[in-house]
Amino acid sequence: MSMVDVTAKPEVYREAKAKGTIRLKSETITLIKDGKIEKGDPFEVAKVAGILAAKNTSSLIPLCHPLQLTGVDINLQIIGGSKVEVETTVKTRAQTGVEMEALAAAATTLLTVWDMTKQYEKDSQGQYPSTSIQDLHVVSKVKEKQA
Repeated sequence: MSMVDVTAKPEVYREAKAKGTIRLKSETITLIKDGKIEKGDPFEVAKVAGILAAKNTSSLIPLCHPLQLTGVDINLQIIGGSKVEVETTVKTRAQTGVEMEALAAAATTLLTVWDMTKQYEKDSQGQYPSTSIQDLHVVSKVKEKQA
C-alpha cells in the first residue's frame, strides 16, 4: 500500500463539483424554511462543516494527498417538500484532483443537516425511518491542460 507518487506531475488548475441530497420529513423542511430549528440555521452551520471537511480530507481518507485548496463553495437548496440538496465546488492548483475533497464536503454538509434536524426526524421509538442521505456523486471535474 502506498500513496500515489505525483512528484513528476505539474501543478495545474483543478476543480471538482459534487452533489447529494438528504431526505427529511416535510415538517422538518417547514421548520428549516421558517427558521425554527432549535440548534440554529442548519444551512449556515452545514456550510462551515463542509468547508472544514474539504480542508481536512487528507486527515480522513488515509491515502488522499493533502492539498492547498484555493476555493470551496457550498450551496444548499430545498427540493420539493422533502429534500435538501447540496452542491459543492472545490478548487486548487495542484498535481492531483479534488474529487475527494468535493465529496467529503458534500457528505459532511449533509451529515450536519441531519445532526441539526435529528430531533425532528425521530419517530416514537427514537429511529429515523424517513431520513436518508442519497445520491452522493461527483458531478464534474476539471483539469487544466498543460501548456
